[in-house]
Amino acid sequence: MPTSQPDASGPPEDRATPDALLHTRTGTDVSPEDLVLASGKDLSPESLEWARRKLEAEGPAALDKILP
Repeated sequence: MPTSQPDASGPPEDRATPDALLHTRTGTDVSPEDLVLASGKDLSPESLEWARRKLEAEGPAALDKILP
């Protein structure tokens, strides 16, 4: 019984998107809540204060540094 093989000339469906095409922000401002959630922390007064300090020091790039 023959088995079908996917066409090797076509692009594989499970290819990863190149880093140059990935975007972490939509052009909007980054809030402390965004930064806390992206870091995997729970929303708490302490984590929000950490995020506020990080955003003051690094600006929106703080989110880019956390996300892959």
